[in-house]
Amino acid sequence: MHAIIILGKADTLRFTALKKLIPGISQRMLTVTLRTLEEDGLVTRTIFPQIPPRVEYELTPLGRSLVAQLISLSGWANENRVHILRAREEYILKKN
Repeated sequence: MHAIIILGKADTLRFTALKKLIPGISQRMLTVTLRTLEEDGLVTRTIFPQIPPRVEYELTPLGRSLVAQLISLSGWANENRVHILRAREEYILKKN
């Protein structure tokens, strides 16, 4: 989700720039995430033939259409955070 929103704010990003913008993500996890997003048609990957190779990622039109939905979902989660945390606390108390 982070990768999609971050790419939505930028036209294109190189792998290292994207990694710096996602706190705590490993290189392996970002690679897997980007491959999956590419397979799903949400991200395009462009390789520039130079040494070292330069790779840039950007959202496809389909990926851009998803950004608005994710921002909306994120807003909902933030608005309801207190209720969700309270429900979790009540659930834990009931289990004990």
